[in-house]
Amino acid sequence: MTVSISKKINQNKDVTVITTHINADFDALASMLAAQKLYPEALVVFPGSQEKNLKNFFINSMAYLFNMVDINRIDFDSITRLVLVDTRQTGRIGRLADLLGEPGVEIHIYDHHPPGDNDIKGTVEVHGQTGANVTILTEIIRDKEIAISPDEATIMCLGIYEDTGSFTFPSTTERDFRAAAYLLSQGANLNVVSNLIARELSPQQVVLLNDMIQAVTRYYVNGIEVVVTSVTMEKYMPDFAFLVQKMVKMENLDAIFAIARMENKIYVVARSRINEVDVGAILASLGGGGHPYAAAASIKGKTLAQTEKRLVEILYQKIKASRQAKDLMSSPAISIKPDVICKKARNIITRYNLNALLVTEKINGIEKLCGYITRQVIEKALYHKLDEVQVKDYMTTEVATVEPDADLIEIQKKIIDNKQRILPVVDNGTIVGVITRTDLLNILVRRSQPLPDEGPDPAKEPPHAHTRNIVRFMKERLSADLIRNLQQIGEAADEIGAGAYVVGGFVRDLFLYRSDEDIDIVIEGDGIAFAKKYAKMVGARIHTHQKFGTAVIIFPDGFKIDVASARMEYYKFPAALPVVEMSSIKLDLYRRDFTINTLAIQLNSNKFGTLIDFFSARKDIKEKIIRVLHNLSFVEDPTRVFRAIRFEQRFEFTIGKLTAGLIANAISMDFFRELSGKRVVTELRLILQEENPVAAIRRLNDFDLLKVIHPSIKLDKVLMATLNSAKEALAWHDLLFLDESYNRWIVYFLVLIRNCKPDISKEICRRFELKPEEEKMLCSERFRADKCVFWLERNLPVSASVIYRKLNGFKTELILFMMAVAKKKAVKKSISHYFTDLCRTQLSLRGRDLKKMGLKPGPAYRQVMEAVLDARLDGTLKSKKDEIEFARRLVAEQQAIPGPG
Repeated sequence: MTVSISKKINQNKDVTVITTHINADFDALASMLAAQKLYPEALVVFPGSQEKNLKNFFINSMAYLFNMVDINRIDFDSITRLVLVDTRQTGRIGRLADLLGEPGVEIHIYDHHPPGDNDIKGTVEVHGQTGANVTILTEIIRDKEIAISPDEATIMCLGIYEDTGSFTFPSTTERDFRAAAYLLSQGANLNVVSNLIARELSPQQVVLLNDMIQAVTRYYVNGIEVVVTSVTMEKYMPDFAFLVQKMVKMENLDAIFAIARMENKIYVVARSRINEVDVGAILASLGGGGHPYAAAASIKGKTLAQTEKRLVEILYQKIKASRQAKDLMSSPAISIKPDVICKKARNIITRYNLNALLVTEKINGIEKLCGYITRQVIEKALYHKLDEVQVKDYMTTEVATVEPDADLIEIQKKIIDNKQRILPVVDNGTIVGVITRTDLLNILVRRSQPLPDEGPDPAKEPPHAHTRNIVRFMKERLSADLIRNLQQIGEAADEIGAGAYVVGGFVRDLFLYRSDEDIDIVIEGDGIAFAKKYAKMVGARIHTHQKFGTAVIIFPDGFKIDVASARMEYYKFPAALPVVEMSSIKLDLYRRDFTINTLAIQLNSNKFGTLIDFFSARKDIKEKIIRVLHNLSFVEDPTRVFRAIRFEQRFEFTIGKLTAGLIANAISMDFFRELSGKRVVTELRLILQEENPVAAIRRLNDFDLLKVIHPSIKLDKVLMATLNSAKEALAWHDLLFLDESYNRWIVYFLVLIRNCKPDISKEICRRFELKPEEEKMLCSERFRADKCVFWLERNLPVSASVIYRKLNGFKTELILFMMAVAKKKAVKKSISHYFTDLCRTQLSLRGRDLKKMGLKPGPAYRQVMEAVLDARLDGTLKSKKDEIEFARRLVAEQQAIPGPG
């Protein structure tokens, strides 16, 4: 909405004008409003035609907020100050460019675009790298404590949301979030923002978007795909930039340049999601500008064809050349057959000084890729006396490949994302060469070499892991007390010059949004010395284990923190316990079971909250995959198989294809025979303690692992149904919220070995080195419980007192076992009735009451008490008075019976 009058506005000298770029968007509009708060007497002027959507916005709602005038009604001679927002380019401010260079006219600039060679120079310049320009002005308003109304806050918030793509564009910064938060605190209405940002496409816009998609030309500029589309319209189409962004999302484009002829002018809008294509720099050559990720240009006097031709020339000049796979590969590729034994593979890999070998097999005359095997895997296999094992048993079968024209970005992504040491180059099904991880490293190092006038930075280490700061995320997920504990750990480590990290399940569960109270700390240095230092600092006590360099810190409230020195492990033979040596955090994490457990967060003060990911753990968590870190993982420690299944079922993940193959291989080679029973039952106990272990038991059966308990155990339909019944019984018990503990795992274990004979049951218990009370439950008492269930199924209904006498004395685990194995509902109901009511029945009658009745102490006491309890259980007695009267009759009967002699 503009002021519409027939003559020029009466103006005094010293007029300030606020303006922005032609084809203003919401960010430009919001920036003009914010600038008006800094220059209250200024006039707000559009340099050209604003977007139709903006016109509607003004007319319908917020026009009263602006001191808006038409550019044609301004006396330029009266202007002494020009305030530019969201631009600093001469060609984008229309007629107001005439004021540039005029003596007596100050130029104030507030802009967030990257600097350019032809930028307007101002008396006052405020620049910042933000996603939205209004963010810069909002910060000034906040710092100056200038009051703004909710309507003003809404417009300014709208500018931030639009120019950051609702905080999804790569150019979004922390400052944008903070500015938006401030505006929300000032009453910004997100309903208004949402309605304008998430607007629906008009029929005309749908047609234009379809034309843009149909007119796509794909250019492969030095190995990078760039999309260019050209359209023509007779009239100006509002929201062209919005349509381009829509197309980026719909087509999942990395870089696009959309050229449109509207009326008599050419408009170019560009978007990029990759660093290699800086659209701001490219469109600067066409007289436009913007950010590396978003830019625009308007061009006069050129045709559509001329503009596209010139654009393509600029693309080839500006986008850096990318080397292709055919330029980097080694050829021919050295390979071995799948049936070659590890000993021979070691000879080949040593002869050619290689770190990895392709494994191929000729099928129908064509050499087909089967996988690859690394020097590290071969050496470990030989260390474990697996010289005669064929490489196919331990080769990596999930292999990414590239074509000869693949660019460096694709090569780097496939090697790093898939953690491959060797990348085959395949042309039409034929292996034409390989690129190794060393080849890639050499290229990347050469690319990052310092310029001739720069010296090497000895303090800068090459990157070895994906890192990012997650302090804010930690504060969202963790309590303030826990954050403070972690900070104190870092401070204590600083004092002894050690590195401190929180690792493992705690970090994993942080990203899975699960609660984990177990904190494991790894110290690069002397873990025990750190533990003593930290315990003294917080007033806790410690237990240490000198041999392993570990300690447990115990707080006064019972909270515990486990501390370990960073260490590496090696195994003297398959299934052995590890030999431990001091190490670094990377090697400490490498010894762990699965990639998802290798995340670490550094706690030292100068790097507090830095997430460290050496092995793509975040990627595997996101993709819900369980993967081992190396191919001999299950050879070194077969119990990891149980953990893989436990984690898979707990987190609803999937065991990776290669990892599943390695599990099958470990089982077929029977590495479990070397495991002690104690280690096996420890893992089984953890599985059976899970909230839903039935699915894990099914997976154990899939891998033929139930035989580790005993070969006679078979998971048939009957056993599966009983396990599910046990799950229901446990769920029923837990909903009672009783203040008593029991062992969940024993209930499931009782079910698993139910059909095992007494001698086999004892054999299992002895092998697993179970405690005497556990062995008693699993052996003798289990059979007694089974007989009890059988009796109830044949004799119900019976009185409550009979049920009580049958079930009394069984522990909770056996009661739940009986509920699980009972086939009849009546039996389950009777057991439930016993557990919830009968077993908790107590008499008011006491021994002293019997003594008052004249009954002499002896066996008669017990007989009378039991008879009273039976009557109470059967409901014939309701009160203490009833109990006393009933007992008095029993005592009288006892006394009436003549004694012996």
